[in-house]
Amino acid sequence: MKYSTLKLLALILIATWLPVLSANAAEVNFDKYETNKAPDGWRCGITGKGTPKWIVIRDDTAPSRPNVLSQSGTGTFPWCVIRGLSVSDGSVEVKFKPLSGKIDQAGGLIWRFKDGNQYYVARANALENNVSLYYVVQGRRKTIKYVDARVRRHEWNTLRVEFTKDRIQVFLNGRKHIDLQDGHISGAGTVGVWTKADSKTLFDDFRYEGQTQQD
Repeated sequence: MKYSTLKLLALILIATWLPVLSANAAEVNFDKYETNKAPDGWRCGITGKGTPKWIVIRDDTAPSRPNVLSQSGTGTFPWCVIRGLSVSDGSVEVKFKPLSGKIDQAGGLIWRFKDGNQYYVARANALENNVSLYYVVQGRRKTIKYVDARVRRHEWNTLRVEFTKDRIQVFLNGRKHIDLQDGHISGAGTVGVWTKADSKTLFDDFRYEGQTQQD
């Protein structure tokens, strides 16, 4: 067998063994999912303790009617992420509506989610009127930065994060509030949404794009 043929076979074997990488983008508006249940293809849980309640409901105020994703339970840090997705660099965006909460009225985005104990999160809080950036390791949330920002209560806001290597940019309602470098969590992970404590929050028009990886 010629050397060139052996080389070609080796490349084929490597290609079949390595994860498949591709540029991808998607939008989820929750309208195709059955109501009063967690959305199919998503994994919902909590970092810490509590009883989160992630379900799809109808809402006449939804940016894209009729359905939204609702979190109405309580817990340390409830989260809901897409199953089987792995994004390295890209962006994630969602529209969220803070409804109530005595401790927090938060809507958040998570990315590079390895599991419920390791991920990045950007949060906008209508009770405190700020935007904040954290990383979670071993189930503990660590603050990277806080920035004052008006978060509209009982109204729809848009939260967006762009992440490339160690650069992270956080936008609220089209305005950039955080732009920095942080390398605490590297590599790929899935993406999703997040709340805190007793926040009652609605989510709609979840979008992600970037370099995705499938094993």
